[in-house]
Amino acid sequence: MIEDFRIKKVVLITGASRGLGRALALRFGEAGCRVAANYFRSKDAALAVVSEIVDNGGEAIPLCADVKSSAEVNSMIDAIYERWGSIDVLINNAAITRDHLLPKIKIGDWEETIATNLTGAFNTIRAAAKFMVKKGGGHIVNISSWSGVKGKSGQASYAASKAGLIGLTKSAALELGRFHIKVNAILPGFIKTDMSGSLPEFLQDQIISSNILGSAQDIDEVAEFVYHLSWMDHISGQVFNLDSRVV
Repeated sequence: MIEDFRIKKVVLITGASRGLGRALALRFGEAGCRVAANYFRSKDAALAVVSEIVDNGGEAIPLCADVKSSAEVNSMIDAIYERWGSIDVLINNAAITRDHLLPKIKIGDWEETIATNLTGAFNTIRAAAKFMVKKGGGHIVNISSWSGVKGKSGQASYAASKAGLIGLTKSAALELGRFHIKVNAILPGFIKTDMSGSLPEFLQDQIISSNILGSAQDIDEVAEFVYHLSWMDHISGQVFNLDSRVV
């Protein structure tokens, strides 16, 4: 059921086909937002997310773009603006992991991780910000990670990309604040998704046991937090730790 919504915000979610991105797309769609669900390879999954939103009375479109490519990102942002005339919320969720111990990381894996997780967010922020500036406001939420704050053995490239995303968040918030564009980051905590599912079972158990509540994070709870954060007009430049491992 669509909620009584003050305005049909236009929301772009990168990596919206699976995991947290999917949960975010469904939450914003449920609220009556117009959802642009970005994907790169998982076309069928993205179409399924869009269909679910539309079937429930919402508005959504799938958009294929590789966030590593500034040209593809620019085309995607332009297509959203041409269709709906606004971009109100940008959620940088697209991410990959190529976990290896530092001496064994291939340069190609390092570069692809940084390009997707960090440069991808830079590309979308740069492209979307010009329309947010024109409108006089907007909200950007970057999905970072506990690993970007604490580091993690075997995740040098992932941790570096997510730490860089925190730095990008703070710098963008300083630059864009005068246009009333809010930029924040969240650390979602360990969520059981396709990406985290690639970790060996003993590592997953180890992560959960280090959580002071002894449980994995609830994906819908994270989506709910991001949804409400997107409505907040006076918070920017912050990093919200939703992980119950103590930083």
